[in-house]
Amino acid sequence: MSAGKKIILVIGATGAQGLAVIDALLKPTEDGAPSPYAVRALTRDPTNRRAQELVLKGVELVQGKLEDLDSVLEAMRGAYGAFVNTDSFTIGEMKEVYYGIRIFEAAKQVKTLKHYVWSGLDNVLKKSNYNPAYYAEHYTGKCRVSDWMRSQESVVSDDNMSWSILTTGPYMDMLNLNVFGPVQVKDDGTCIFSSPVGAGHVPMIALSDLGYFARYIFDNREATSAQELEIASDWVGWDYLVDTFTKVTGKKAEYVSQTSEEWLARYDEKYLKSPIAGERPVGDGSTTVAENFVRWWSLYRDDIIKRDFDWIRRVNPKGHTLESWMRATGYSGNLVNDLLKDHEERKSL
Repeated sequence: MSAGKKIILVIGATGAQGLAVIDALLKPTEDGAPSPYAVRALTRDPTNRRAQELVLKGVELVQGKLEDLDSVLEAMRGAYGAFVNTDSFTIGEMKEVYYGIRIFEAAKQVKTLKHYVWSGLDNVLKKSNYNPAYYAEHYTGKCRVSDWMRSQESVVSDDNMSWSILTTGPYMDMLNLNVFGPVQVKDDGTCIFSSPVGAGHVPMIALSDLGYFARYIFDNREATSAQELEIASDWVGWDYLVDTFTKVTGKKAEYVSQTSEEWLARYDEKYLKSPIAGERPVGDGSTTVAENFVRWWSLYRDDIIKRDFDWIRRVNPKGHTLESWMRATGYSGNLVNDLLKDHEERKSL
């Protein structure tokens, strides 16, 4: 740990989001000065490949897990801030709500900890007038914690803790996976993008932009105290997606509209019947993968989730559009397996 720097504890550090946040926190300032932050990462397995890659970036590793609150509390000691992203697809809604609250309460016990940032998702039930057709479980756990946090005081001072919520969404980088990316290439080279989004839109966030906003929150404690920042990089419909893909790559592309059931058919039936929360046993009556993603696509098909892009562009004027992200990443439509931690470990989409 570099002396004099503010230590930020990152929970969820080895996931796609955590890695992007860490990169942004360690980035030099606009004038080229070293970052004012050092990063401490909570990890279940410090020998994991992703964890060891963090060590090479100068990140301090602390072994622990969110279910072990003593290890979380110990990891917080001496830290200035915390960025907390719990894994909905592993622990599920009920556990996420409980530990999301308990981790915040632990943070309040640490006198050095001044800024607590929760990685949230939209309250899709409230935004849909509580229509169960939109009850995507991996959204509702996070938003319930966000709602609870709003009842807590947020004090910007040298002897108290302020909080902020960073509400994200699907990663634009998931275009590298078969969730959003092309699932077929015709004999004539046409790339087929298919989804149940219909005429709707997905508010995609490039991981680099997500990292930018996390850094922005820590850089602007007073302005972001008790605030929820709802972010995205672009408002992506699938006609726009294929047109942009062709413009950037020169490859022909086509959007094939599907029902949710047709989209899910690309996955193994056993997997679709398993609980969305990976820790839960099959057949326990909880939300299945198939049920969850039918509801998830419905959110975007019906444009339940909105974003204020005028505000987003003001705060992040160098942020990505779909086109700029494709150009910056050299996107070609080729799929990968190592973007999402769970995907890499063959546990999810």
